[in-house]
Order: sequence, then C-alpha cells, then structure tokens
Amino acid sequence: MADIPTDNAALARASQDLYAAVRRDAPLVQCLTNFVSMNIAANVLLAMGASPAMVHAAEEAPEFARLSGAVVINIGTLSAPWLESMLLTADAARQAGIPWVLDPVAHHATAFRRDAVQRLLALQPAIIRGNASEIIALAGGQSAGKGVDARDAVAQAEQSARAIAAAHRTVVAVTGETDYVTDGQRAVRVRGGSALMPRVTATGCALTALVGAFAAVSKDDPYTAAVAALSCFGLAGQRAGALADGPGSFAWRFLDALAALEIDSLTQESPLR
Repeated sequence: MADIPTDNAALARASQDLYAAVRRDAPLVQCLTNFVSMNIAANVLLAMGASPAMVHAAEEAPEFARLSGAVVINIGTLSAPWLESMLLTADAARQAGIPWVLDPVAHHATAFRRDAVQRLLALQPAIIRGNASEIIALAGGQSAGKGVDARDAVAQAEQSARAIAAAHRTVVAVTGETDYVTDGQRAVRVRGGSALMPRVTATGCALTALVGAFAAVSKDDPYTAAVAALSCFGLAGQRAGALADGPGSFAWRFLDALAALEIDSLTQESPLR
C-alpha cells in the first residue's frame, strides 16, 4: 500500500503550533523509563519547556498517570516489578484518555521482553517510537539488530511501520539517519540530527520522552505530535553537531540548541521530506 501524500508545508505549520503549545503549557510528562536514560530524558523535556516526572512505582504510577498530560513507557532496563507498573500505568492512562508512548527497547532480544511488549501493545499506545531493527522485529520480521543497537536502515522498516500502525491503530515513528513517521495511511520523512547522536547514550530514549510532551498537547492528533517532536529533535541535533568536537561537547550543545530553538524554525528550516 502506498502512502497518502502529505502536505508538508501544512504539517510544518501544525508542528510549529504544537511547539508553541509545549512552550506555553509546560505539559507534565510521566516517564517510566530506563535507568540509563532518566537524566537525559528529564533534561531534554526541561530544555523544551515541558515538565518531567520520573514516577514509576506500581503503588503510585497508575494514579499519577491520571494527573499527567502524557505517559512514556520505555522497557530498556526491564524487570518484573517495572513491567507490572508499566501495564497498570498504561491501562490507567488508556482509561483516562491520556496518550501514552511506547519505546520497545530491544524487545526482540529475550522471551521476557517479547512477552512484555505484546502485553503493552494490547493497551493501545498512541505512538510507538523505535529504531529500524526494533520496528522490523515488532512487525514479525527478521531484523539485524544487536541488543539495543539498530543494524537495519530506516527505509527497510517503512513497510513494517505501516503494518504495525494499521494493525494497532497507532502512530509509528522509526528513527535513524532519516526518520519515518506513519499512521498507516499518511507518512512523512524527517531529516536532521547528527552522526554524533548514536555515540551519546539514551538519545533515542530522550526523543521518546519528547514525543510524549508533544502528544500531551495534541491528544487528537498523535501523528502531528510525533512529527513535531522529531522535527525539533532533528533541528537541534543538526545545529549541535555542526559545532561539537565530539560526543561530549555534542551532549551539552544539544541541550542548549533544543532550548534555543526558535518556533519559526520549524517552518523556515522544515526538515520534512
């Protein structure tokens, strides 16, 4: 099935409006994310103007979800207690009409992870964000992924992304050198970023958190939310990469670039293709 053509200019304007809404509303984003990514995910949300909350205990996370603008669930450092909390929290968000975002980190690596991600998928995430290998495997294909690292090109995952989006009525964002976002019918590619990004741990996880911030201000249109988040992330990464001497200086330059990103850059320097 071919993608329905997208009016990229209109999509860029809508993304710009969502960026303004994030800055204005400072949405509360609850992150049940892995230990490695907690700091950078929180800092990325703060740089964008959102409010992070790393609330993950089963005793309070489902209740907290009802207070949040969006929930982000990342299975990077999965354990049985964390999975219980993730399932309860995703269900609470779903019942309350709160969008939640799934990052299926290395879900294909073990039986525990494969079972976990299938149970989470049944709870209807609004958006799924993963690398190409994760998305190919999630659709039932054979990926070349190695642990959390992608070994497949984004273009190889596009058909898988469309299939997942259609089957689960969700939005799928495949990220890599050129990102791909689809809701099963519409699709767009987002350029930008830097080759230094894969050399800084948890940048992909932080991007998922940022997707949650945009989902919080775009509850009825998760497709545009995902596109807007990836556009901001890509533009900031491109600017930081142009100045960085290596992964260390890239990390702090990226946060600065994200915080300094002008709202009109999403239309004037649109990365959509």
